[in-house]
Amino acid sequence: MTLISIVEIFITVLLVVLAFLAINSKSLIKSVMFLSALSMLSVIGFVLMKAPDVAVTEAVIGSGLVTSLFVFTLLSVKKVGAKAWKTF
Repeated sequence: MTLISIVEIFITVLLVVLAFLAINSKSLIKSVMFLSALSMLSVIGFVLMKAPDVAVTEAVIGSGLVTSLFVFTLLSVKKVGAKAWKTF
């Protein structure tokens, strides 16, 4: 068993744990952060599988764009929700 295969097994276990934490998280913002970490860890997995083009695409779209879109959406929903409750 080489060092690379041990690292791949470790990353796989971490991916499963992060996915479980993202699903079972009570807070939406924590769930988004777990998904972002999962995406960045999958980038490392893609690099280890010698797929740098997929890794770059995942880093840009999966980790950067989707995470920022989720965070901005959650922040705007909370602001609108707070205003709606104050009007009642």
